[in-house]
Amino acid sequence: MVQPLGYLKETASQTAGPYVHIGLVPRQAGFEVFKNNFGEAMLGPKTKGERIIVEGQVIDGAGAPLRDALIEIWQANAAGRYNHPADRQNKPIDEDFRGWGRAGCDFESGRYRFRTIKPGAVVGRSGYRPMAPHVNLWIVARGINIGLSTRMYFSDEEVANATDPVLNIIEPPSRRKTLIGQRQMRDQDVLYSFDIHLQGEQETVFFDV
Repeated sequence: MVQPLGYLKETASQTAGPYVHIGLVPRQAGFEVFKNNFGEAMLGPKTKGERIIVEGQVIDGAGAPLRDALIEIWQANAAGRYNHPADRQNKPIDEDFRGWGRAGCDFESGRYRFRTIKPGAVVGRSGYRPMAPHVNLWIVARGINIGLSTRMYFSDEEVANATDPVLNIIEPPSRRKTLIGQRQMRDQDVLYSFDIHLQGEQETVFFDV
């Protein structure tokens, strides 16, 4: 006899590891599986815009970096348009910019890195209020049952950040700084440093998307 749905017990939850790298970034785990390994470099030689590096660590509640976390990133191009059919803005598409990347944290240092370009401002869901330039990030690791979604804004976009509709709904305002990547120079590269804190006083703001 089939039991009604209400009588079924909930199955146990399962985290994303420890084999997430084999399935999603096999080259980092030492396996050559995919013909095209879409990784941390999201741009090509003809990609328009300012070339940047986004780099940081995923840090747990005890202050230790996670060395097995997986990060996905997606963003608009330099003109502020996503490389996706759902984006119908009257802005040019950059055929040499993928707009999406995936990287695992380094097994030694725990650092992740993406080579990309600084995105332009995009139109919000309302269709008229622009959002400040930002990148979207998704994080999975052992101990995380559901992938975490967050954003990184740019420290040198103070004016745009001040009117961004998403940043402005975060309370208290002091929590907004957890979404700001800090601009710096490393040799000739423009680098935005962005650490993701899973717990604690500096916990990064995460979004239910």
